[in-house]
Order: sequence, then C-alpha cells, then structure tokens
Amino acid sequence: MNLPPKVTQRAFARLAEIGADQQGSALRIAVEGGGCSGFQYDIRLDQPGADDLVLEGQGQKVVVDSVSLPFLAGATIDFSEELIGARFVIENPNASSSCGCGVSFSM
Repeated sequence: MNLPPKVTQRAFARLAEIGADQQGSALRIAVEGGGCSGFQYDIRLDQPGADDLVLEGQGQKVVVDSVSLPFLAGATIDFSEELIGARFVIENPNASSSCGCGVSFSM
C-alpha cells in the first residue's frame, strides 16, 4: 500500500497566513506531463473536488487528485523561505531526478 503524501505544519501555517480557507480554497498539488524532466508539479489554490484526497491541518486543506496520487505517494509538501524567494516545495521519494527549478522531475 502506498503512503499518502504528508503536509508539514509550516505549509499549513503559510496557507493560514494567505487566508486560503477564508476564500473557500485549498492548496492543490497535481502532477502533469511536461517540464524539462518529464513531469511537473501544478501547485495552486483551487476548490476541492469530489475525488480528491484531502489533507487537513490548522484549519487548512491540501488536496491531491486521484490521478496524481500515485506520483506523490510518501511525498512531503512543505513551504520554504530562502533569499531567492518563498514557495511550496515537494520532497518526492518517487522522483529519480529533478530539475534545478524544483518543479520538474522524472520517475
């Protein structure tokens, strides 16, 4: 059985800061074909769907669609603040390699 993705407290805290729940939105993490390594992450605020896995914490929601779920098994969704900027990041144990952009990967 594949482990579901995990969301860090830091990621939930950032969603609370931007008021995602007050907009009725969740952070959607999806995997699409494309990017420089074969697959890419689509990370955006969106409405939860009927077939989504919903991960909740601190009153916030992160959703993953059923097609993307196998690609994100055991992954960790986090929020990173660095000198070059702040962004949601995904540590994915299924990715055999990733691009320097952090959004594209291969399996």
